[in-house]
Formats: sequence, C-alpha cells, structure tokens
Amino acid sequence: MFYAFAAESVLVLHLAFIVFVMLGGWLAIRHRAWALVHLPAAVWGAYVELSGRLCPLTVWENALRLRAGQAGYRGSFLEHYLLAIIYPDGLTRAAQFGLAALVIAVNAAVYRRVLRR
Repeated sequence: MFYAFAAESVLVLHLAFIVFVMLGGWLAIRHRAWALVHLPAAVWGAYVELSGRLCPLTVWENALRLRAGQAGYRGSFLEHYLLAIIYPDGLTRAAQFGLAALVIAVNAAVYRRVLRR
C-alpha cells in the first residue's frame, strides 16, 4: 500500500513539474527570482522531449508501481497519461519535437516579457 501511494505521489509531482515547466515563467514576471528555479526546469523539460530520454520521475514512478505489485508502463509520463488523450495513436518523435517547441516558444515569450520589465 505504501508503494502504491508513493507511486501516485510521484505521479502528482510529475504533473506539477510539467505544469511548472510550461507556466512557471509567468511567476518570473511577478518575481524575477522564480527565473532561477524555472529556467533550469524548462531547459530540462525541453531536453527530455528533444532527446527522447525518460524523465527520472517516470523511472521512479514505475519502480514504485512494480514494488507495489502493479504493472509499470513503457514510455514517458506524457506518452502514458497525457498523449493518449491528445494523440490517440501514441507518441511519435514529431509529437515530441512539437511539445519541445511548445515549451520553448511559451517560455521564450514569457521571458521576453520578463526582460522588458
């Protein structure tokens, strides 16, 4: 039971990290210190998508699920939980590049605004 709860906790953390990567730059508009935390997170998110690597949070969640007696899953968090809804046929490299481009574009626009202030 502990491992199942821990896996679900990592899942929630992973989702929060993805939301922070996508939208955390808006915090830097209000308080520039957020940029010190957000920029490395955004770079990591883009790197994971562009390189096709698995995020360590996905690996950690799968390990906890296996210890709980549940089946882990193949692929990334996005592929397993989100892209199945957005892209029913699954994750392709083109989709990963598109997601990385989205992360970069959103954050470039936000940080352009931060720098103008």
